[in-house]
Amino acid sequence: MKNWIVLLILMCSGFVQSQVSLVSPQSFYKDQTFANKRSKPFNSGDFFPYTEASYDLISAINDSSKQYYDVTETLFKKHLFELKGDGYYLTISPTFNFSYGIDLEDTTNTRLTRNTRGFLIEGDLLDKVSFSTSFYENQATFARYASQYFADAGELYLNQNGYFTQNAVIPNEGRTKVFKETGFDFGYAIGNVIYRPWKQLTIAVGNNSHFIGSGHRSLLLSDNSYAAPYFRIDWNIHEKFQVRVLRYKLLNLLRRPFTSSAESYYEAKGYSVNYLTWMPNENLNISLFEGVIWNRGDSVSYRSAHPLFYNPVPGVASALGQDEVNSMIGINASMQLKDVHRLYGQVAIPNWNFDRTGFQIGYRGYNFFGLNDFMIQGEFNYIPEEMYGAQNPRLNYIHYNLPLGHIRGDGIQEILVRSNYEYKRAYVDLLVSYMMLSNYNPRGLLPTDALIDPGTESSFNTTNIQLELGYRFNRKLNFSVFARSVLRTSTAEDPVNGTILQVGMRTALLNQYDDF
Repeated sequence: MKNWIVLLILMCSGFVQSQVSLVSPQSFYKDQTFANKRSKPFNSGDFFPYTEASYDLISAINDSSKQYYDVTETLFKKHLFELKGDGYYLTISPTFNFSYGIDLEDTTNTRLTRNTRGFLIEGDLLDKVSFSTSFYENQATFARYASQYFADAGELYLNQNGYFTQNAVIPNEGRTKVFKETGFDFGYAIGNVIYRPWKQLTIAVGNNSHFIGSGHRSLLLSDNSYAAPYFRIDWNIHEKFQVRVLRYKLLNLLRRPFTSSAESYYEAKGYSVNYLTWMPNENLNISLFEGVIWNRGDSVSYRSAHPLFYNPVPGVASALGQDEVNSMIGINASMQLKDVHRLYGQVAIPNWNFDRTGFQIGYRGYNFFGLNDFMIQGEFNYIPEEMYGAQNPRLNYIHYNLPLGHIRGDGIQEILVRSNYEYKRAYVDLLVSYMMLSNYNPRGLLPTDALIDPGTESSFNTTNIQLELGYRFNRKLNFSVFARSVLRTSTAEDPVNGTILQVGMRTALLNQYDDF
């Protein structure tokens, strides 16, 4: 491995840094992106992650303070290891999340802990190539309401008595094993290789999540579920038009019953995204979205991708029958008002069924009361019943048994407010989510009807209030120490509430959702 890295560095001699590394869709970086830290606003279709070449956010937000010691220079401004030369740039940093907390409403006195260790390696090579790879090993005990949600999305096995769930799935972090009876043990890896042969074209392959929209939630495609193998092309065909083509291999966590290997495989399905963006001026973008789940077989058969899976024209796949595809047609729009105000919204239509249309409308504003880096965001999300469902449940709009869109899935109305402020590395972050759930079933989107009990459907409301105080040492890695409180209440018949206090330190490069 060491010789391979040295060889790549030597090959890069004589080239310049490529600047096509990806900017994370984690909430801190999204908030900074829409704060317009550069001379022009971010206006390229709200498709995350994006490359530094399209909008160089990191150089705009990185700490510019003068440091007099190597240790503080690294702590506040750099990766742990940075190798630079004529044509290459390689960085290596540890990643971690160590936290400890209690739930005052949990009478079992279970401690809420998280122990995450990992690494991040990024590099620019050969003038037009960038790569990144990271790995995370985790042991965690979550609040009861979150653990219940994770367990409801667990992987499915088949025995003589039918399907049953085992283990759990953590949003954006993957499936788990049991850890100390009430905890979870899980690991995951993500990575990307990006090639930019010329200014107008970027090609990426890897294993990662994507997010579409200016909001905290996305109805069309979010990083709520889990990373997946993908292929993506971004093409700026004109200064006012961009085309993005994204192809995924997704999995239902539904074990195949017949296998010759040591462990049964999961059922695979295809996912295609065609995304056309129109930018009439530098403050407005309107995008047409098509996301299609493709049938790739069932528990006893496997089929190759349909030829139309590779078609880049939106709307064509929807002509196929609903046993073969589950399509989502949508619109994403974002408008910058002056320098610090932004309106945004989405519309989502499943299989051209306008009776099940969902929508989002939201606002972001910055620098209120003359305070830099003071943001206020308000958002309303409406997802009708069965919007993410399919005629064939194996084609539900999910990956790893979790929704590809809104974290709660179908039958949701949500009012969400966020605000954050940062001053000399100290920050405060507030989130309030109020959800109204109608005829909601926590297992309603699993890829088989066998575990769906109609009698478990209910209508109730939840409130989730989160307040975090912290000190951000390093913006490149989003490295901070923090204290956090969560108040979660529910009007369900048998509610699982929580009053949670936590402290910790972390490098927050990925979203970790528990705000439901």
